[in-house]
Amino acid sequence: MDDRYCSIMNKNKRMSDKIIYVLICISAAVSVFLLAGIIYYVFMKGIRSVNWNFLTTVTSARNGTTGIAGNIVNTLYIIIITLLIATPVGIGSAIYLNEYAKPGRLVRLIEFTTETLAGIPSIIFGLFGMVFFGITFGFGYSVITGALTLTLMILPLITRNTQEALKTVPESYRSGALGLGTTKWHMIRSILLPSAMPGIITGVILAIGRIVGESAALLFTAGSGYYLPKNGQFFNKLFESGGTLTVQLYLSMSKGQYDIAFGIAVVLLLIVLLINVITKLLTGRFDVSRKDLA
Repeated sequence: MDDRYCSIMNKNKRMSDKIIYVLICISAAVSVFLLAGIIYYVFMKGIRSVNWNFLTTVTSARNGTTGIAGNIVNTLYIIIITLLIATPVGIGSAIYLNEYAKPGRLVRLIEFTTETLAGIPSIIFGLFGMVFFGITFGFGYSVITGALTLTLMILPLITRNTQEALKTVPESYRSGALGLGTTKWHMIRSILLPSAMPGIITGVILAIGRIVGESAALLFTAGSGYYLPKNGQFFNKLFESGGTLTVQLYLSMSKGQYDIAFGIAVVLLLIVLLINVITKLLTGRFDVSRKDLA
């Protein structure tokens, strides 16, 4: 009787495992199918609009051109400025919280504040950025206003990812380096950061993805200008209105310019795919370096 009972239990377990395995495979297949379907649909609708003139000119009724070169430049401006501000601040905050600050109420408060900041809707960041940076500081609708606003948005993402990356570094690395007589900052700079670099890079790349895909906050801060910098005055462009690709996509859809909108969507998809490829390459390279260090 006991042997029969055990065999029945084993059979039931094997059957439940098979059912769960099938459900997992179905979930994975649905995810892949949805991604492939979105990419296929967008490419079929927009690939005809993407050509060299579309990528290298701006929309002009006088010249009879339709292009997004200005929006691409604006997107690059905002990505670079935002990362230049947010990356050192975010990584520095994570190093302080993980390596210097003593566990306690202050650390828990900072972590709670960071997590709360990450969950605030982007439209609220846009309203705050418009009032604080645009009106109070007098930047108005400009690239710098949009970049400063997005800095607040991605700062929690970089900080939390860096924290988690630092936590994955074995404690023996710290104790071994300090036992050899090195200073704490030298240990952080030469051992912890290189070991945690794959996670840090992942956080930065995710932040770039959020910058590229953001539109609500930028509508209130960066505006919708689509012109290229005049006469090579790239610095002056920071204080001019600059609509990104996502902002232009929204405006094109609202005007019924569906061909242009889908063309911009194709460009955005290519940028996202490129970001993912770069992430894989960089994390793989630093993983190899980390193994060599170990």
